Formats: sequence, C-alpha cells, structure tokens
Amino acid sequence: MGIKGLTKLLADKAPNSMKQQKFESYDGRQIAIDASLSIYQFLIVVGRNGTDTLTNEAGEVTSHLFGMFGRTIRLMEAGIKPVYVFDGPPPDLKRKEIAKRYSKREVAAQDLADAMEIGDMEDIEKYSKQTVKVTKKHTDDCKKLLQLMGVPIVQAPSEAEAQCAVLCKSDKVYAMASEDMDSLAFGAPRFLRHLMEPVSRKVAVFEFEIMKVLEDLNLSMDQFIDVCILSGCDYCESIRGIGGQTALKLIRQHGSLENVIDKINKQRYRIPDDWEYQEARQLFKEPSVVGDVEKMQFQWNAPDEEGLLNFLVGENGFKGDRVVRGVEKLTASNNKSSFPLLHSSVTRAASLSTPIKMKVGLCISQGVDASWFQSSRSVIQCTLKYTGGFRIFIREDKIT
Repeated sequence: MGIKGLTKLLADKAPNSMKQQKFESYDGRQIAIDASLSIYQFLIVVGRNGTDTLTNEAGEVTSHLFGMFGRTIRLMEAGIKPVYVFDGPPPDLKRKEIAKRYSKREVAAQDLADAMEIGDMEDIEKYSKQTVKVTKKHTDDCKKLLQLMGVPIVQAPSEAEAQCAVLCKSDKVYAMASEDMDSLAFGAPRFLRHLMEPVSRKVAVFEFEIMKVLEDLNLSMDQFIDVCILSGCDYCESIRGIGGQTALKLIRQHGSLENVIDKINKQRYRIPDDWEYQEARQLFKEPSVVGDVEKMQFQWNAPDEEGLLNFLVGENGFKGDRVVRGVEKLTASNNKSSFPLLHSSVTRAASLSTPIKMKVGLCISQGVDASWFQSSRSVIQCTLKYTGGFRIFIREDKIT
C-alpha cells in the first residue's frame, strides 16, 4: 500500500518535488529496483487472461520470468544499470497489514468462484488478479534468472524499499524504483515510479526528490515521516477521518505526532488503542538493512547463454530464439562504452563543450573507478556535457 494519498498530496502541495521523465533519460544510471513488487506486477499483467496464465509443461506459472527477462533487457538496452533488491521477512509491525491482505485475498477467491460459476468474464478478470500472491518459488526463480543474466541482486533483511533507499543515500545508485510511496518516508533521495511499466502503456516515469518534498512542504524529515504515519502507512493503524491534507495541516500546526495527539479533538478523531506510531517512526528512520553498504560493489557480467537456455527453454518453455536474441541484446548492452553515472560521482567543476585531450588516462574522482589506458602512445579525447550529471564519452586514438 505505501502511504495513503501521498501522491496526490505532493501533486497539490509540492509540485516542484515531482517531475515527468522519459525512460531513456536514465541512460548510464544505476537504479535500485524493488524486485518483489515488480514480480507481483508481472504475475498480474504478463500473459494473464482471466484465470489463465503463462505456464511451463509442469503447469507452473512463468509470467514472472517472462516479465523479468523482457523488462530487464529493455532497461539495459536503454543504458540503465539495474540492481534488483528482494524483500526479506516483513517487520513485525506489518503483521496487521499482512493479515488484512490475506483476508482480502480470501474474499477475492470466493468472489472469483462465484464469478466463474455464472461466467462473468469481467469479474473473473478482476478477482483473479486480487488473488495473486508472490511465493518463495517466484522469488527464487527470478533470483536465478537475474544471476544468469549477469545482473546484480541484493537480498534485504526486511523491506526492499528501505534497502533501496539506503543504497541511494550511500550513492551506490542514482535512484530507487518502486511503486510504494513509503520509499520517500524511508528517505530515498530520488524515487522513481512507473520505471517498470510496460511499453504499451506509454506511461511517463515520475521522479521525486526528497529534499524538494521537504522544501515545498516546509517540513523536517521527522515531520514528513509523521505526516506519512498520520496519513496511513503499513506499520500502524490510521486515524479514521484523517487523510493527507489533514495530516499535513496538523503536523504543520502542532509540529509532531505527540503534540497532535495531545491537542487533537478526540471527540472527532479516535486515537487507536496502543497506537504504535512511535515504533513505525523508528522503523522508517532506522530500518533493518544490510550493513557495510559502503563496501558493496555492483558488477554487470556477461550473460550465461547456456545456463539461460537450460533454465528458460529446458525448464520453463521459452522459445529458444527468444532467449538467444535476449542474450545478444544483453551482450551488446554490456559492451557499450559508458560509465555508470551517480549523482555526485563526478566533480562538477565545469561544463565543457569542447574536447579535452589528455595523455595516458582520465581520472574520475569521488567514487567512480578510474579507467586507465596504459599505452604510452595513446591520447584520450573526452567530451563532457552536463545533463543533470556528466555524460562521458571516451575515444582512444593512436599517435603515429
């Protein structure tokens, strides 16, 4: 679910914090992607017709594999360097939300049975999607697929959005991609929505910047987290009758949730018994994530063609030519001469429009590996252009 009504609140009160971007504008960027949510989307959308889904000969669903394979190739063809982050066990605070979701699936399963009995195709389509659940096998399948594709993965100890946010804060990636708005409550500096949408939907990517969110709303990070909790999040109950607009008004007026609880009209708004808002706040501020993030190094390796053919064709019914074409695209993407771009990885000393020639090599500071050309008879011609970050093109010429 994320944060109730946060997208609309930001559109109304902090429009400068969100901007539409073209998919191709992230060429050269490393992006941390909420893998678990992507798998769920693939299971709902890819190859689904009512209760019918893509399956292998054993009758096992393969929609998640088709979706992950095709979408990852599209990302890499566009020059995007994906890092997929997988959910671990949910925090204990999410137990009530998980119980609600389970109940909703149970109701949807009964509604689906009723719709199938009377042949209502519209309701069959609707309720079959509501019964979808990501299983451990779906997750393990996608991990294996990505490893065979040469794409890095991260196993989060708990919430994938929290781990993605930390990778972004640590400048290990340029941005994180998810559909859950609580990514901002976890403090992700840059948050992308709709990056994983199908091409057919022609949906623009929305990029949110947390610093602009705080500036436009005139809130501190702690206050923004309180607004998110008061609006409604996955980790504690909400107060009936309070949405995003009212939550923002109350936090601006009183400064914190403690003060809101003290001053609020309790005849109008009922505070939940044993409300775990403080625990939810602490979870957003200090979530369970992989330690030693600074030591993480991501690498995009050549795809394992034989392994992919065995796994996708032999075990899951993919067409061989489809997989071979995919491997060719991945290989071509990996062979592109481009540096992964991070927000602050390149010193922004100047914007240069004319080529700079340097002997031996070009050293790039602050976190990007230096690329050295060892030939003593070579010249590097490099053109730097500022486009929200530096784009770097390198050509090695021999001196005769």
